[in-house]
Amino acid sequence: DGRGSPEDITAEPAPEVLAPLGKGEVRIAVRAAGLNFHDVIAALGLDPDPEQQGLGSEGAGTVVEVGPGVDDLAPGDRVMGIFGGAFGPTAVADRRTVARIPAGWSFARAASVPVVFLTAYYGLFDLGGLRRGESVLVHAGAGGVGMAAVQLARQAGARVFATASPAKWDVLRAGGLDDAHIASTRTTDFAEKFLTATGGRGVDVVLDSLAREFVDAGLRLLPNGGRFVELGKTDVRDPGTVARQHPGVRYRAFDLMEAGPERIGEMLADVLRLFGQGALRPLPVTGWDVRQAPAALRSLGQARGVGKNVLLLPAPPDPEGTVLVTGGTGTLGRLLARHLVVAHGARHLLLVGRRGGSADGMPELVRELTGLGASVTVAACDVADRAALAALLGSVPAAHPLTAVVHAAGVLDDATIAGLT
Repeated sequence: DGRGSPEDITAEPAPEVLAPLGKGEVRIAVRAAGLNFHDVIAALGLDPDPEQQGLGSEGAGTVVEVGPGVDDLAPGDRVMGIFGGAFGPTAVADRRTVARIPAGWSFARAASVPVVFLTAYYGLFDLGGLRRGESVLVHAGAGGVGMAAVQLARQAGARVFATASPAKWDVLRAGGLDDAHIASTRTTDFAEKFLTATGGRGVDVVLDSLAREFVDAGLRLLPNGGRFVELGKTDVRDPGTVARQHPGVRYRAFDLMEAGPERIGEMLADVLRLFGQGALRPLPVTGWDVRQAPAALRSLGQARGVGKNVLLLPAPPDPEGTVLVTGGTGTLGRLLARHLVVAHGARHLLLVGRRGGSADGMPELVRELTGLGASVTVAACDVADRAALAALLGSVPAAHPLTAVVHAAGVLDDATIAGLT
């Protein structure tokens, strides 16, 4: 029947991401991808739009190639933004929908920003027309879009009301809301509470993500008309019917992608400007190895966490970079060194241990790895000695900068079972 589960997700070849780039396109080596509720819907086979069945719509990574007409990005640039196929190691993006990652941001943080902040921005301002001095209700305020919306609305000078499960109210309090502006998503009592708090006036904008009786209760918070902006997918109403039943209310359901690449790029630039000014704060991020995607989707679908879930994609070793292996002269370190060369194509190794090249088996290992095409340097260094370690790192040649560290150093401290900790 077209339905599935997160456990049905499999990795499949995507040769189209390696096709020649078109005008204005950018090829990206993906390092992190944001998870969104749409991915849960798609994994379950419930997306009503077959065109949107793919997984992964935002991410962050490194530019590997640019197409014709792209002259402001180059291979090696770190970028983030909106693009399809973000759960794979390589993706192709429209240049207009990506931006450079701010200095100091990790790939995971960068991947956590685009969809939630742009969805909230588009819903609140482009569609909701929210202005300074107005009031807004944000449902699911402890979720990704909700937390972004609370921040955006507050920095714009709006009065913010929000709902969340009671266990997550501390998230809303930390976002600057007092208890008079917080209610539960578990009942429809929020409507009466907020009507009372506003003297019966209600709010100007509702940013909704709920369904059924919760939508009806939200509409009651617009007794004098207003804008009801629906980002949920499970209970989309007819705008004409809503207008007849609730005079003066403009109902609008939306999907971020309808904004188009030009507007997405403009909003992304504005959001990053606000981050740069300190007006916005990144959300809490929970990172998952991409191989844990089914578990991550289950967690998101059950609303277990707070903030944003991000899939992390491992990066292969840079063949031109140096890989440092601490404890590299021990048994485990030697095994790892061989594995890095044979299985991962590492070509420049720096193996470090207290005994250096005099450790058992090192001359033989160096000959073996050199024969496999690797350049191997063995150094005597106690990595617990900060000065010695700093000097060692300073000796790494600029032509082959340090790009990976495998920490395999350790000290055996034998003890009886009763004395172990």
